[in-house]
Amino acid sequence: MLTRKQHELLTFIQNRLEDSGISPSFEEMKEALDLKSKSGVHRLISALEERGFIRRLANRARALEVIREPDTASPRAAARAAAPVITPPRAVAPPPANDVIEIPLHGRIAAGAPIEAMEDHAMLPVPAALLGPGEHYALEVSGDSMVEAGILDGDFALIRRTDVARDGEIVVALVRGEEATLKYLRREKGMVRLDPANAAYDPQFYTPGEVQVQGKLAGLLRRYH
Repeated sequence: MLTRKQHELLTFIQNRLEDSGISPSFEEMKEALDLKSKSGVHRLISALEERGFIRRLANRARALEVIREPDTASPRAAARAAAPVITPPRAVAPPPANDVIEIPLHGRIAAGAPIEAMEDHAMLPVPAALLGPGEHYALEVSGDSMVEAGILDGDFALIRRTDVARDGEIVVALVRGEEATLKYLRREKGMVRLDPANAAYDPQFYTPGEVQVQGKLAGLLRRYH
């Protein structure tokens, strides 16, 4: 059975991970539980760890993982045991923001004239904080037509897989089923317009049947050499 403070702390950590994916700091835990010092937080964390409710993630600051939910013998659960409770489905907690996950790297994509993409099947490690919900893949950017949007040659475009997009969004557009390019998507007078973000390049116009959206830009990863 957990003590009241242990249960409160475990619930606070779990709620924070579900909301933001980031473990609360010891200062935040101290304030949430109205403790006088952080040493009390350390004692509670150690007790929860020993009982198998949480795990500290090695080499990651502030990284805690809830591996066991509070049992029904906890003080708060016991107080509610007499009343029937309808529990909604729990959202899956996002991965901690300092985690790294691997997503497929599908070759190079043009930020200029269209070139072939979706060729290779390597994996690219990406900080989980750069990705939102959904399925993602990465493409290496080739060209300079999107520089005014901050997308540079050699960047890795992190793409959320989807086949729909609104006007003004940056998308991976497959043109005529053969070539892919990274551009702003706009619709104009029954045509699809793919706009660069570089005044040196002209927009590209296609019929709706010639363009297939294969994803939307979700983030960028840049390596500095």
